[in-house]
Amino acid sequence: MQVFAASDIVEVAIRIEENGINFYKFAEQLAKQEDAKKLFIHLAEAEAAHKRTFEKLFAAMEKFMPPEQYAGEYSAYLRSYVDNNLIFTKEIMDKQLANVTDTPAAFAFAMQRELDSILYYHEIKNLVPAAQHEAIEKIIEEERKHYAILCDMKKRYTK
Repeated sequence: MQVFAASDIVEVAIRIEENGINFYKFAEQLAKQEDAKKLFIHLAEAEAAHKRTFEKLFAAMEKFMPPEQYAGEYSAYLRSYVDNNLIFTKEIMDKQLANVTDTPAAFAFAMQRELDSILYYHEIKNLVPAAQHEAIEKIIEEERKHYAILCDMKKRYTK
């Protein structure tokens, strides 16, 4: 049985942020309103900053192994979590993105991805060294702010 290293966990976080960057660039092209375009540009830049943070964490934790009660505990849990709660396959992403045809739909899609990110980062926080918790907490807080901004914008566009 393969065991997750913390570096594996952070690699997933990097992929989440890459997906976010790509989506927000897509949403920027889709948006017709200037304030929505600016928001999507801002969010893409924020996701890029998060990616850089996770890349730094990844470099610092190559050999760290999260504590487990039995061999493979976190591997099984996180693989199941990622498979069932986070969307990574290109086919699934493409299918979901096909439904994003206007700005309100882009906001709804982005809101769900931000929530997915928040949940994942909460889960991984206990699986990485304590020295990394503060950096992950800051990203969680930023993702919460993104969610709140997206909610407000969605309300303005769906009146």
